[in-house]
Amino acid sequence: MPLTSTDWLVIVGYLLVNLAIGIYYRRRASGNTEEFFVSGRDVSWWLAGTSMVATTFAADTPLFVCGVVAKQGIAGNWIWWAFCVGGMLTVFFFARYWRRAEILTDVQFVELRYGGKPAAFLRGFKAIYLGLFMNCFILGWVTKAMVSIITVLLGPAIAEGKIVQLTLFGHTYQHALGDPQNTALAICVFILIPFTGLYTFIVGLTCR
Repeated sequence: MPLTSTDWLVIVGYLLVNLAIGIYYRRRASGNTEEFFVSGRDVSWWLAGTSMVATTFAADTPLFVCGVVAKQGIAGNWIWWAFCVGGMLTVFFFARYWRRAEILTDVQFVELRYGGKPAAFLRGFKAIYLGLFMNCFILGWVTKAMVSIITVLLGPAIAEGKIVQLTLFGHTYQHALGDPQNTALAICVFILIPFTGLYTFIVGLTCR
């Protein structure tokens, strides 16, 4: 289905809004690590809570929930609804102590709570295990979920490696825009490339 002018307006508007927000907060976020990770500890409670909830949702979430409901019914959602109990404890009990400790990450808490070389070892182990191996695992299943979704939306284009073809062989572009599947792929590629650069520019990958 060809994109109409309204579709293009929505796409461009969405990209411009995200770009404006990133540029607006760039200076503040690049001030120091506290500003980058916890927004200077002065962000409103509802915004902090919303961001914490939003970060638990990704491309895999709708696939997981649909699969659970299909196999176990609505009650199957308790596998993740149960997290609400811990979330409420965090909001009304643990948050004040976390703020009082003036820490940014849970690995900092480990060395604060426990002492000596064992605490330092545990902090290093958690940093490597969660920051490297677990993150790669999570990014893997999220990416796999996105590939599954895009493959359905764009047909066999992803499975056939068309995105590699369109990226590596420039002469293909003269034919690409005549095919709706390839047109959609080209749009995705052109959107992702500048966003990767912008993310780095707005301190996302350069924070120390």
